[in-house]
Amino acid sequence: MPNNKPVIIKIKRQANPTSKSYWEEFELPYKPGRNVTSTLMEIAANPVTRDGKKTTPITYDSNCLEEICGSCAMLINGRARMACSALLDKLDQPLTLEPFSKFPVIRDLAVDRSVLFENLKRTKSWVPIDGTYDLGPGPRLTMQDQEQAYPLSRCISCCCCMEACPQFDESTGFVGAATISQVRLFNTHPTGQALKRERLAALMGDGGIQECGYAQNCVEICPKDIPLTRSISEVGREVMKQAIGDLFRK
Repeated sequence: MPNNKPVIIKIKRQANPTSKSYWEEFELPYKPGRNVTSTLMEIAANPVTRDGKKTTPITYDSNCLEEICGSCAMLINGRARMACSALLDKLDQPLTLEPFSKFPVIRDLAVDRSVLFENLKRTKSWVPIDGTYDLGPGPRLTMQDQEQAYPLSRCISCCCCMEACPQFDESTGFVGAATISQVRLFNTHPTGQALKRERLAALMGDGGIQECGYAQNCVEICPKDIPLTRSISEVGREVMKQAIGDLFRK
């Protein structure tokens, strides 16, 4: 990006979930090292469009500012990514910002990503604990198990993998790579294995792992480099083994 030119930002806006979307353009002086989030903060301090029209600050989600919370995910120049780690120096102009296209818009760049958490509930992606009394220290994990689990535990629920997935839409109801990877994480945990059969059974129904077309967009777009395609392969194998075993048990 040339550092002697102003930064031009085109933002897709929407006042509420039912209103029509529209575009507004903003122009800011160039500053080195600026990310998309700081750009939105600067616009909020003086919400005036490129043609001098007074407007409202842009609504967007943001929290940690260091690619940990996953809340600031949006489409930046048509690609799903985190606003906090997207540096303007490495982006083409004019910069275009849009909300995720596969999630209901709340306002402007903020979307409702609760479908991910509903899918995690559906697959019981947690470690079950019975009661509130002291259970003592948890089971010890080998170094090998820890090394396998750590990359999977890095998921920040940003939903970039779901936005980039061609199979994730309302017609398929596909749970998405993030949920499948979390199933793998908790199925390999000594305590989490208590719900292993239920998790795999949940992935056999509508929207389950059979909906995956293995496009591999998810692993390419993931900001935390989670081995999502390997998770899909391993969980798919476990689902198939359980399905065949259940067939012979009848």
